[in-house]
Amino acid sequence: MFPGTGVNAVAWGHKFTHEFLALPSLPFLILCFYSLLNPCLPSPISQSLTQPVTPDLLVSPSSQDGDLGSECPEDRGNWTGRLDFLLSCIGYCVGLGNVWRFPYRAYTNGGVGFQVFVLYYFQDFFFPGAFLVPYFIMLAICGIPIFFMELSLGQFSSLGPLAVWKISPLFKGIGMGTILIVSLVAIYYNMIIAYVLFYLFASLTSDLPWQHCGNWWNTELCLDHHVIKAGNNSLPINISNTVSPSEEYWSRYVLHIQGSSGIGDPGRIRWNLCLCLLLSWTIVYLCILKGVKSSGKVVYFTATFPYLILVMLLIRGVTLEGAWKGIQFYLTPQFDHLLSSKVWIEAALQIFYSLGVGFGGLLTFASYNTFHQNIYRWESAAVLDTFIVTLGNAITSILAGFAIFSVLGYMSQELGVPVNQVAKAGPGLAFVVYPQAMTMLPLSPFWSFLFFFMLLTLGLDSQFAFMETIVTAVTDEFPYYLRPKKASFSAVICIALFLMGLILTTEGGMYWLVLLDDYSAGFGLMVVVITTCLVVTRVYGMKRFCRDIHMMLGFKPGPYFRACWMVLSPATMMALLVYNIVKYQPSEYGNYRFPTWAEVLGILMGVLSCLMIPMGMVVAVLQEEGTLWERAQQASRPAMDWGPSLEENRTGMYVASLAGSQSPKPLMVHMRKYGGITSYENTAIQVDREMEEEDEEESMI
Repeated sequence: MFPGTGVNAVAWGHKFTHEFLALPSLPFLILCFYSLLNPCLPSPISQSLTQPVTPDLLVSPSSQDGDLGSECPEDRGNWTGRLDFLLSCIGYCVGLGNVWRFPYRAYTNGGVGFQVFVLYYFQDFFFPGAFLVPYFIMLAICGIPIFFMELSLGQFSSLGPLAVWKISPLFKGIGMGTILIVSLVAIYYNMIIAYVLFYLFASLTSDLPWQHCGNWWNTELCLDHHVIKAGNNSLPINISNTVSPSEEYWSRYVLHIQGSSGIGDPGRIRWNLCLCLLLSWTIVYLCILKGVKSSGKVVYFTATFPYLILVMLLIRGVTLEGAWKGIQFYLTPQFDHLLSSKVWIEAALQIFYSLGVGFGGLLTFASYNTFHQNIYRWESAAVLDTFIVTLGNAITSILAGFAIFSVLGYMSQELGVPVNQVAKAGPGLAFVVYPQAMTMLPLSPFWSFLFFFMLLTLGLDSQFAFMETIVTAVTDEFPYYLRPKKASFSAVICIALFLMGLILTTEGGMYWLVLLDDYSAGFGLMVVVITTCLVVTRVYGMKRFCRDIHMMLGFKPGPYFRACWMVLSPATMMALLVYNIVKYQPSEYGNYRFPTWAEVLGILMGVLSCLMIPMGMVVAVLQEEGTLWERAQQASRPAMDWGPSLEENRTGMYVASLAGSQSPKPLMVHMRKYGGITSYENTAIQVDREMEEEDEEESMI
């Protein structure tokens, strides 16, 4: 007996031994000791004291490196709300191209549409123009399916554009090509934002500097529209041999392009542009400083405020005299254009680039979603978000066309010239034509400021996505080292890209910007998207990909998505690629033709992103063992840790595939110990049952 207790020591010892062996005490003590060695595991003692009992969870993916003495990587983080993700996608897709490319492409390729007033029914009927027919067809064939594929890949894996290729390590070069493309685009895209900042500051005056001739940068060819209006303008005036004050302000003052003889002679740095570029990179860095937690809040303003300004510009534009002339020019359909392959190609290109597929931004944003992102809404919020963003992008483009062409109609009436003589695309519209139109309005500095502030917010959203894509891709590859220092790493990337973009601030910088714009995201981007689609559907397998979506979202993609992924989308993009190669045209800027060496440099720029794919294959094959064919087969299979990032979301073939995993069925363990199943677990059970049936069928064959 224990002294002073009256308890029989032998009986007590038998009872203690029986209870000790019956309870999981020994594993508990071992886990306590192991947690002291491995900081990646939380202390079970502190958990039992501070948290309620939870199901058996497995070792996190961070343990895959197996270094017991290393620190855990910081958590990637998630969006603080679904609206953060949705607005970020809208801001990413709705960019500068919606304002300065879509309207011009629409009217040059058959118009948007027209309205017919039927007196008997007192109704307006809208008939789509020649351009909108292929535009929406291409949206359905290429835009929506590829958009949804990228969202699904990112949300399922919670990985960036590089690490996501655990799905098939043989093709990791696709991710490297994506990062190269995005880096080149980010360099010149931020230079465009710098131009917008320059004009934004120049609008803070009572008299716009590009309103009149007579400045030191103007030439004898400068023709002031106020002089035209004051004179006899009963006859049309030929302005083909004259230059507007806004055009000379852009080319001779902002760019000072007369100081460069061509792309081989960049000239001196324009320090006012250099400071604007520095400011634009500073703004971008401050907004992505804390990743999606900071940029996800900024987009509440940058993704919504442009619509307010766009509506204001539209209302002001349609109330101007002669506005209907421009709108009619924009709407008038030319259905004979439907027989031209050029219209279909232009529509597909507009969809391809305006949605931003292939740049990695959509995949990156989706990777910060929770695994079961609002599974209960309309079968899947991912599908709903896909249609909201893609259709919203198209509607925004059409709306921007009305705002632009209403002002161009007023401008053409003021100058007494046809609309097609004042309509331009690209930088010519944003920095020449529209600023000139603003000078014809009352309170011109106010409207000019609003217009360029709208362009600023549109550009910043897309730039946020480019930078988040680069930073996320690299930090996911080195989570232990870079994720805790993500802010510092983001600063290094911004500084590096700023230094590489300094050549764009020179007197000949516009030539380099045009070269980057023409080749950095040209055929190389198409090759990346086509290869991605083929690898997911052919190498990884359509059945397996649809099963992953079922596990994640609770439904399988229908025949529409499967048909597009398997045949329609890759075939259409292949036709686009062939068309671009056959119809190749050398780059030009105004009357300047680029030299041969510059064209070769541009082509190499595009080819380099394509070469990343075979280079990645070589690296992946060398890391395997066996014959060349065996190595290629092993490298094409998904990595062992491919799948949902959290072990509790892993079912079926993904169970126990992470290093340290021990539980055979996490969800089944949960049900046995705690009872009941959730809608997520019900989906997982159904997926497991389907996989078992498929395995039985294969074994019988």
